[in-house]
Amino acid sequence: MVKVGIVGGTGYTGVELLRLLVAHPQVELRAITSRADAGTPVSQMFPSLRGRVGLAFSHPDEAHLDQCDVVFFATPNGIAMQQVRTLLDAGVKVIDLAADFRIKDVAEWEKWYGMSHACPDLVEEAVYGLPEVNRDKIRNARLIANPGCYPTAVQLGFIPLLEAGVIEPGSLIADSKSGVSGAGRKAEVATLFSEAGDNFKAYGVAGHRHLPEIKQGLTNVLGKPVGLTFVPHLTPLIRGIHATLYGRLTKDVDLQSLFEQRYAGEAFVDVLPAGGMPETRSVRGSNICRIAVHRPQGGDTVVVLSVIDNLVKGAAGQAVQNMNILFGLPETTGIDLVPLLP
Repeated sequence: MVKVGIVGGTGYTGVELLRLLVAHPQVELRAITSRADAGTPVSQMFPSLRGRVGLAFSHPDEAHLDQCDVVFFATPNGIAMQQVRTLLDAGVKVIDLAADFRIKDVAEWEKWYGMSHACPDLVEEAVYGLPEVNRDKIRNARLIANPGCYPTAVQLGFIPLLEAGVIEPGSLIADSKSGVSGAGRKAEVATLFSEAGDNFKAYGVAGHRHLPEIKQGLTNVLGKPVGLTFVPHLTPLIRGIHATLYGRLTKDVDLQSLFEQRYAGEAFVDVLPAGGMPETRSVRGSNICRIAVHRPQGGDTVVVLSVIDNLVKGAAGQAVQNMNILFGLPETTGIDLVPLLP
């Protein structure tokens, strides 16, 4: 059994991790931490976990995380980097669901996240946890930077095109939409029901923190810098990411076959038949990314539609997928979930 600890288990990604891990046949939950809610039974805060989680939240200083095999950080940005070194020195693997270790250029990270990095030397060691690209590196990692939600949907949509060298890399466009749970479990005016319901708006047009992460991933795939315009939108949904991606074709290619062949062996990427239109509800509660590729009017623009559940494949599910790889378990263990409908 894999002994698991969770730091910061009171947010949406934390409770999603709990939902997945309590049903995982090879996991033993050892600790779930929260400074503010230490002593509170997990099932009191999250009634959905009654009868499944008997633990109470514990203070990080009393959680004995060094006795775990792996610790997940489901914390705000800037927390994991303060604590990972002690855990790594104790032989504990770490999977960070925040952004502390995603961007290799530390100065770039500090610019976008507005703080000094506490352990820049570990940034280079961290493995970016997108299994469809870095599976072999993940197997031998000590520290995994779990990808963001927008970056997961966008990269999986563009990767086959960039790997095949069939689009102009300098003018990529990602028009992306997210449900309000992507903003986290906190009180903010913009995500109040009366503000977000019956509404649709763009945000972060001048620059979003996920932009450098997406550009870094696509640049690594291509081997040279890409030009990307990324515009996120807030939708009146609880869960879901929908990314509509545009690229200019430079070669005539069978796009459907290209995507089907690239993801033929991937359990969590589903390429729809030609003409398909993936919906966010078709992946809700699952670890699946559904993709469709189009060439409108047979022109030179390719349109890729990519949908994920931002809390599962975009966060907790992908983190468990990385854990499975890390410990040599079948990749689908505990996360081979049928999406919820309606």
